[in-house]
Amino acid sequence: MGKPTGFIEYLRELPSELAPLDRIRNWDEFHLSMPEENLRTQGARCMDCGIPFCHTGTLISGMASGCPINNLIPEWNDLIYRGLWKEALDRLHKTNNFPEFTGRVCPAPCEGSCVLGIHNPPVTIKNIEYSIAEKGWNEGWIKPEPPAKRTGKKIAIVGSGPAGLSAAAQLNKVGHWVTVFERADRPGGLLMYGIPNMKLDKQEVVMRRLNILEAEGVKFVCNTEIGKDLPAEDLLRDFDAVVLCTGATKPRDLPIEGRQLKGIHFAMDFLTANTQAVLDQTEPAITAQGKDVVIIGGGDTGTDCVGTSIRHGCNGLVQLEILPQPPEERAPNNPWPEYPKVYKMDYGQEEAAAKFGGDPRAYLRTATHFEGDEQGNVKAVHTVEVQWERNEQGQFIPKQIPGTEKIIPAQLVLLAMGFLGPEQPLLDAMGLDRDARSNIKSEYGRYTTSIPKVFAAGDCRRGQSLVVWAFNEGRGAARECDLYLMGETNLP
Repeated sequence: MGKPTGFIEYLRELPSELAPLDRIRNWDEFHLSMPEENLRTQGARCMDCGIPFCHTGTLISGMASGCPINNLIPEWNDLIYRGLWKEALDRLHKTNNFPEFTGRVCPAPCEGSCVLGIHNPPVTIKNIEYSIAEKGWNEGWIKPEPPAKRTGKKIAIVGSGPAGLSAAAQLNKVGHWVTVFERADRPGGLLMYGIPNMKLDKQEVVMRRLNILEAEGVKFVCNTEIGKDLPAEDLLRDFDAVVLCTGATKPRDLPIEGRQLKGIHFAMDFLTANTQAVLDQTEPAITAQGKDVVIIGGGDTGTDCVGTSIRHGCNGLVQLEILPQPPEERAPNNPWPEYPKVYKMDYGQEEAAAKFGGDPRAYLRTATHFEGDEQGNVKAVHTVEVQWERNEQGQFIPKQIPGTEKIIPAQLVLLAMGFLGPEQPLLDAMGLDRDARSNIKSEYGRYTTSIPKVFAAGDCRRGQSLVVWAFNEGRGAARECDLYLMGETNLP
């Protein structure tokens, strides 16, 4: 695929970005476009590798290796190289309902398993995907395509995040009437409120796709929490099938001394309040302006808190990471085609380094307790270094290192330590069986639950995961739901 000798002739090249100190002045996306000639050159780097691993979508060592939705990557790389953009978009849409989303927010496990990446920088798959999608929008190739006829079957989808939207798109495509229930004031779930605007623009990117879905016949009902605003029994009575895509939104807490102090918030509360303020053009309910901020957690959500806090105008910022700093290159126990666990500066850390002089992450350090002032506000985080050792069961656990204590000033603390599974009230109300991790019990590939005609997909079934896995599960659940309703299905 691509040019047979392209991987030898051309170097990896990514589009430019606005300088960190410029982009932190607003909430706009900061990636710049790349000339078409350069994109075709990058597509030419795709090797005729015989067995491409980029679209395998398997789990190795608990991490995605290759594309979980099995994007036909070598095919559209070749089409881009040849200048066949519409054909490339058609191939992309065969496996991916929303390439404009994955092209922006996916961590690109496809690139981690690229065969070229064994000995050279991998193909810029993510940027090519993004560019194909944007070309499709700019040229008017992406437009409403309502189904030619309707089946008369009605399906309720609970949750309008990545899994819910992909399930809705697929089920509507084959002619079912689809209603998506969302408890927030706007549809989109994680895509709307969990990812900051500078990574995924809400008006220009998310809403344009939601508008397409509505024009194709998908109905969105917002401000409606199932089990609270609308009884769960109503769904079972009024719809032929129900697909639960509620996500894994129960945050991991940190129950240490001082947790009750004011100014300590879950990361998603902070990020959601900020996006609402950006969209409504109001002041955020939780602000980092003029404050020393400590973010506990080193993942993507923590990074989003870094970028958001800087745009608020925080005084300073520290991000605590309990794990060790990754190596600059793959470690021997992290071979190709596993997802590469290597040190990198994401956009938030780049911005913090530009503003405050260095990577804000403090590795192998954890909080021991929070200190408050006389008014009950947090004023400092007490921390200590840790080292990872095996316990009697052979499990690695962090052990505190005496003498490494450090006090970090903080008037705002954000907890970004991941999620423990779906919120339970709806599951309790429906009487759904759950697995040992409190997720909805449902077999991968079948998506059926303990209640007839009720399916589950995405993070509420598999636990916290990538957006692209949610797309995989939403599409899979749609196929099984269609099969249940019709006795046969043409959905992939």
